[in-house]
Amino acid sequence: MKTLLLAMTLAAFAMAASIYEFKVPGLEGNEIDFAQYKGKKILIVNTASKCGYTPQYEELEALHKKYKDKLVIVGFPANNFGGQEPGSNTEIKEFCKRNYGVTFTMAEKVSVKGEDIHPLFKYLTAEAAKLGVQDPVKWNFTKFLLDEKGKLIAVFPSKVKPLSEELTAKL
Repeated sequence: MKTLLLAMTLAAFAMAASIYEFKVPGLEGNEIDFAQYKGKKILIVNTASKCGYTPQYEELEALHKKYKDKLVIVGFPANNFGGQEPGSNTEIKEFCKRNYGVTFTMAEKVSVKGEDIHPLFKYLTAEAAKLGVQDPVKWNFTKFLLDEKGKLIAVFPSKVKPLSEELTAKL
């Protein structure tokens, strides 16, 4: 019965019509309900603790503090690229707090690519394709920016820093 329920839940997410239909487990043991972010822009980022782009956590935190009235950042730790996020959820949480003082929202570790891709990233990948961005998640720290109505408006590759003009101009 549990397997059937899980399969039905995953199928529902795969057919999601809006980001606001998603609820995911948070790194703090909470539930992240994207419906609560209606009216704000959302920046979704796949993160990793042992990556050359890991220092972007610092800029993500600064972006969070600067734009918190109109922007929500949700980090999704993932171990899809080079084994650069090997830690448990607890280890990731401690790493982010200790090294970067992360206070923005973090989800539990997920897969952002491949056969076991999380339904949210499957949805974001499909939305990116509508913008002409094929296979958007090429490495850690890919950034998906959604507008106040939940529509994907931009995808930024890993090399685009969170505080770059390229990104902040869209806020």
